[in-house]
Amino acid sequence: MPKVTAIALLKAAPGAEDKVREQALSLVAPSRAEPGNISYQAYVHPEDPSAWLVFEEWEDRAAFEAHLSSPHLTEALAAGPGLLVGPPAEHVFTAAE
Repeated sequence: MPKVTAIALLKAAPGAEDKVREQALSLVAPSRAEPGNISYQAYVHPEDPSAWLVFEEWEDRAAFEAHLSSPHLTEALAAGPGLLVGPPAEHVFTAAE
């Protein structure tokens, strides 16, 4: 199965920048520890602390799908609606073969 790359763009609600930072960074270590994870990194825009990008790579679609139902991610997503301006913009790609 081809490798999966996912990119999520998030925008913190006004006043929620610190909480979004905390949530985004709290997902890095447990996501990296998941089976099938190749890389997982959260990035903040250098001039806009409300703008975030999460870049993740998975060995295959099954590993990515398992990540989507992981307790740490589902908990963070449940907290997200009050912290974000709209839902994250998510883009999922598979490696061309």
